[in-house]
Amino acid sequence: MNRLAYNRIAAVWDGARQSFCGREQVYLDTLLADLSPPAAVLDLGCGSGRPLAQYVLGRGHRLTGVDQAAAMLAYARQRLPQGEWIEARIEDYRTPARYAAILCWDVLFHIERCRHASLLERMAGWLQPGGRLMLTVGGSEHPAFTDTMFGERFFYDSHPPQRVLELLDASGFEPLIAEFMNRPTSGRDKGRFAIVARRRAAMAAVSTE
Repeated sequence: MNRLAYNRIAAVWDGARQSFCGREQVYLDTLLADLSPPAAVLDLGCGSGRPLAQYVLGRGHRLTGVDQAAAMLAYARQRLPQGEWIEARIEDYRTPARYAAILCWDVLFHIERCRHASLLERMAGWLQPGGRLMLTVGGSEHPAFTDTMFGERFFYDSHPPQRVLELLDASGFEPLIAEFMNRPTSGRDKGRFAIVARRRAAMAAVSTE
């Protein structure tokens, strides 16, 4: 559902998603803090590459963007040819590479929550010790639902923030930022919770399969 929908809205999405929203630059600066360019950064669900990947590349880092929507990636490749752009579902993506930082921004809640723990473990395995992860999750407990964006239907599912923080802890992360970007509204949940977390230097081996 989401892949086809994002392909259909690629042009309007790219036009609307030109600049940072709220404290996104603060989160990105925390993610990239102390990294000497060119550090390797992975952007899971990179979309058209703007503004997050564009900012990372502008800081002199090497970026690999992964997205399942070919139409979104076409914008990223045209605008940011210095990045590496890979068409794949996050659930299917595999790599032997290790990264200094990973973005998973406004993406995880498009995937069934039963898969979130294993995906967070996989991200931990892709990070270098001390590497950082930046992600958003839903703002409260709620059943999976679909909602409309730019005239298309999208699937959403998420653990509440406290459960995600527990999963991150189990995967070897410690939070640096954990805060609401916007609170859930009445009725259908529209809350978003932002997290920037650091992979602990000492942790058990985590599978990247």
